[in-house]
This record gives sequence, C-alpha cells and structure tokens, in this order.
Amino acid sequence: MSIRTILFDLDGTLIDTNELIIASFQHTIEQYSDRDYTREEILDFIGPPLKESLSKINKDHVEEMVETYRKHNVEHHNEYVKAYDGVVDTIRQLKSDGYKLGIVTTKMRHTVNMGLELTDLDGMFETVVTLDDVTHAKPHPEPIQTALSLLDSTPEEAMMVGDNTHDIEAGQNAGTETAGVAWTVKGREVLERLQPDYMLEHMSDLLKITGR
Repeated sequence: MSIRTILFDLDGTLIDTNELIIASFQHTIEQYSDRDYTREEILDFIGPPLKESLSKINKDHVEEMVETYRKHNVEHHNEYVKAYDGVVDTIRQLKSDGYKLGIVTTKMRHTVNMGLELTDLDGMFETVVTLDDVTHAKPHPEPIQTALSLLDSTPEEAMMVGDNTHDIEAGQNAGTETAGVAWTVKGREVLERLQPDYMLEHMSDLLKITGR
C-alpha cells in the first residue's frame, strides 16, 4: 500500500528549536543543579517529555523546574525559532497533493501552536497530537495510533518523520514506515542505528519518496 499519511515530529524536524531548548535547559540548570552540564549532556534531554528529562537534574523540584523552563522557553521563543530550509514549501506541496498530514510531539499544545504560527505552518496539519492528548509519550505507539485514528488512516499507509530515536522507535512500534532527518542535532548516525526506512537529507526528499 502506498503512503498517503505523513506524521511529523515538530522540534528538530520541522522547526529549529534546538538552541531555544538548550538555552532553556541551561537557564533551569543554573537555578536547580549543583553542577554545570555540558552541551552534550543537555542534548540527551532533547526528545523525551520535559518532566522525564528534568527529573534527572533534580528529582525533588521537578514541578518548579518545569515552570522555570517553560517561562524562559515562551519568553525567548520568537528570538530563536524558525522553520528548517524547504519545510514550508514541502508541507504546502504535500497538502496540495492530498496527503493527510499530522504532527505527533511531546510538547504541550500552547508552545506547539506558537511554533506553527511563527513559521507559517499553522493550519497545514489535519491533526496535532501533543503530550496533553495521550497517556504514553513516544516511543510508545499511542501518540501515533491516536493521530492515525483521528486521520482515519492505518499504519500500512503511514510514515513517521522525526529527528529523535523516540520518533523512529514510535513509528516502528506502531507499524508505520519511518524517516529520519539528517539535520538532527544528535547526529544522523544515532538515527541510522535504528535503521529507519528513509533518511532525509532535505525535507523536499519527501516529494521524491512519495513519487512526485
């Protein structure tokens, strides 16, 4: 069966939020940790749900840390965030071609909406599944299964596109095809170890994969 539904992670896949995320973690760590964290250590926090990552820094103050992180993230959002090259044009073309498009993210809906509006991607996706909408985050298949159900689609006709191991594993766990993005801040070899079906060098590669 050919691909008719494409699901995307948001941060690090469609929009470049990496430096914003790193800065927000650094800001939070300065207040709640008894040591500094290297950039490499902070990169490991990107992908999992925020509470899960922050609990590794100071498990006794997770809720306060979440508030500190989110306040910084929202206040500095528009300084950092932009769409990756080719993303907006590719998404518009896929939508025009009749593909069902969705986002599956571990972010909260408010900051997801901020990112989509800032990068002119607002209104391009038929469904957006956030951390607010599920019990289990990626790599559990639930977020992808939720999106597919909302789109009246099946795993056999769907692809999950992402920049993190959680995205590829979630797609594999849900039975969809998977595509990693070579621009992942963690390095493409991290994704290649999971053997996704495709590795995108540029978002427009999706147009070739779908036969355009």
